[in-house]
Amino acid sequence: MRLSTVILPIYRWSEGRDVWRRAEDLGFHAAYTYDHLSWRNFRDGPWFGALPTLTAAATVTGRMRLGTLVTSPNFREPVTLAKDLMTLDDVSGGRITLGLGAGTTGFDATVLGGEGWSARERADRLRDFTALLDRLLTEPVVTHDEGHYRAHEARTIPGPVQEPRIPFAIAATGPRGLRLTARYGQAWVTTGDAAVGEEGTPAASRAGVGAQIARLEATCADAGRDPATVERILLTGFTPDRPLASVDAFVETAAAYRDQGITEIVLHWPIADSQFAADQATFERIATEGLAQLG
Repeated sequence: MRLSTVILPIYRWSEGRDVWRRAEDLGFHAAYTYDHLSWRNFRDGPWFGALPTLTAAATVTGRMRLGTLVTSPNFREPVTLAKDLMTLDDVSGGRITLGLGAGTTGFDATVLGGEGWSARERADRLRDFTALLDRLLTEPVVTHDEGHYRAHEARTIPGPVQEPRIPFAIAATGPRGLRLTARYGQAWVTTGDAAVGEEGTPAASRAGVGAQIARLEATCADAGRDPATVERILLTGFTPDRPLASVDAFVETAAAYRDQGITEIVLHWPIADSQFAADQATFERIATEGLAQLG
């Protein structure tokens, strides 16, 4: 199992620089950030752009992978996003993972002045968004004139450092999203079983994630893809588990999800006076000692 963190883009870079460096020093496999224009109860506080933050992080780190959890079509366009991602992959020396999801009905959905999309339209747009991004990041010149997104002789030259393209980590639990993952994803992302949520029991949550993984594996098999070629990422913080309560709590939680098939577990970097509050010293002990205790 790999251990990663997600650092919300709330820091001025004079402070953020040290946070991202510390994440690498602690040995995390990857550090991600949310790709939102604002988010929930952080809406009226500091919140910086995801891609500039990742670009800055790339310049002060050298080993750790970097990425978004997740980018959605809510305010992104494939042609401009592909250009930015190509540049970011170059700056980082090929360390970028692109998390992709359908988005929600939150602030990002209406910030540009339009109406929020239905769940069906969000799924349709994610399908078209992902398919076009795949082409833009693997072909030097793309013209595309179908679905929700267009490109006319779009150039993505010289292309990403990573070949054949930047890996996609797709957040999806429904049948359509799982089929999209089987076709385009190098990884799959879950925040847990929505039917269980944060109010259920850890046992129910873990069983729910196990059922999600079983559906993912069946979908891959139906598509003729080896399910073992898809990494399985759990973004914690939205289930009944409390992995940051202690090193022992982390080990128990991580082992339980590993046994369900999770291959990477992501912890939120502690933020005081928020739903992600945690003891920093305990968090750092988990980062340096937790995986070794999994056995």
